Amino acid sequence: MKIWKSIIFTTLFSLGVNAAPVELDQVAVIVNDGVILQSDINTAMKTLQANARQSGKSLPSASVLKDQVVEKLIIDTLQGQEAERIGVRIDDNRLNQAIAEIARNNNQSVEQLAASVQAEGLSYSEFREQIRKEIAASEARNALVRRRINILPAEVDSLAEQLATETNATVQYKIGHIQLRFSDDKDKSEVEAEANALVKKLKDGADFSQMAYTYSKGPKALQGGDWGWMRKEEMPTIFADQIKMQNKGSIIGPFRSGIGFHILKVEDVKGLETVAVTEVNARHILIKPTVILSDDGAKKQLNEFIRRIKAGEATFAQLATQYSQDPGSAAQDGELGYQTPDLYVPEFKHQVETLPVGSISEPFKTVHGWHIVEVLDRRQVDRTDSAMKNKAYRILFNRKFNEEAGAWMQELRASAFVEIVDDNDGN
Repeated sequence: MKIWKSIIFTTLFSLGVNAAPVELDQVAVIVNDGVILQSDINTAMKTLQANARQSGKSLPSASVLKDQVVEKLIIDTLQGQEAERIGVRIDDNRLNQAIAEIARNNNQSVEQLAASVQAEGLSYSEFREQIRKEIAASEARNALVRRRINILPAEVDSLAEQLATETNATVQYKIGHIQLRFSDDKDKSEVEAEANALVKKLKDGADFSQMAYTYSKGPKALQGGDWGWMRKEEMPTIFADQIKMQNKGSIIGPFRSGIGFHILKVEDVKGLETVAVTEVNARHILIKPTVILSDDGAKKQLNEFIRRIKAGEATFAQLATQYSQDPGSAAQDGELGYQTPDLYVPEFKHQVETLPVGSISEPFKTVHGWHIVEVLDRRQVDRTDSAMKNKAYRILFNRKFNEEAGAWMQELRASAFVEIVDDNDGN
C-alpha cells in the first residue's frame, strides 16, 4: 500500500507556461488501511459549527474542537471498516428514508434541508454519503455489540416482577455527561483534581455543553454530553446509581469508575409514563448469502417464494419450515411470536411496524441476511406479564448495550493502527 503523507500538488504545463498549482486533498490521519482526509475534518468542523449556530450553543476554540473531531472521525472510520468487514450496505431507499426523517426532525422538507446544508458551505452529495456511512457504522456497531450481550431468563423474570409491583408511571431524566479518562501520562489524583475543578466551574455557571465539548472523552462528547431522555432503568449502571430524584439543574459528581471520573447534569425531569406497548406477531423466511449464493440469488429465491405463496403452490409456513435459515423460527412455521418491534434490527423493525396485517413484504436485507416477512397480527398490551417481560428485557438490553458499546469502541480504538500525519514534516 502506498501512503502519501504530504500535500499533493498538480502543476499543469501548457505551451511552456506554468499554470497555477492546484492543491488536492491531504491525508490527515492514517487508520489501519484507510485514511481520514483533511476535507473530512473540515466538513465535520463546518457541520458542528453550523449546528452550534442554529442551536445557539457556544463551542470551544478551533484547536480543541479539531482534536475532538479527529478522535470522533477515527472512531467513525474504525466502525466504518467494521461495517465493510461484515458486509453492511445501505441502499439509496434506506438512505432517503433516513434523510427524510432528519428533515422532519428539523421541521423542514428534504429540499429545504438540502438548501440549508449547501448554505453552510457543504456539498449535499457529500452530506448524503456521510449519513450513509454513519448508518452503516451504527448498524455494524449494533450487530457486533449484540453478540457480546447475554441476558439470562432469570434476570428478565426478576426485573419484570419489580416492574409489576411499581405504578405504571416512571420519571424520566434528561442527562448531560462529562467523562475524564485515566491516562498513562497523568496520575489518577490529577484527573480527580481536574474533575473537581470542572464541577466548581459548572456550579459557578459554566456552560455544561461547552465543557463537554472541550474536556469530555465520553461517547457523547460531540453532542455536548447530551444523552437525551432516559428512565433510570435505561441508563448505564454508573449513571443510575447516582440519580436520587435530583431536581432539574443538579450537578452530580465527580464520581469514579474503572476508566475515569464522571460528572452528570440533570438538564430536565419529566413526569409520568404509562406502560402501554404494541406487540406484533410476524413470521419470516431468512436466506443467508454465501460464497455460492449471491445477494441477487438470495433475493430471487425469496421472490420465487412470494410467487408460489400467491399462486397457492405452497404456504408461507411450509416454505419457512423447509428453507428458512433461522432455525428457531423455522421450527415454528417461521413465526416469531408476539414481540415489540424495538427488539428487531432497524430494517426488520420498519417492516413489522409498517406492513398491513396479512401482507408479505418485498425481499429486504439486514445484517443477518435476506428476509421476507408477513405480519400476522398486532395487539395493544397494557401491563400484562408479556409486556412486563418485554419491557424488562428492553431495559436490561439497553443498559448492557450502552456498557458493552463503550467497551467495544475502546477495544477497537486500542487495537487499531492510527497515525496522525504531520502536515509540517516536509515529506
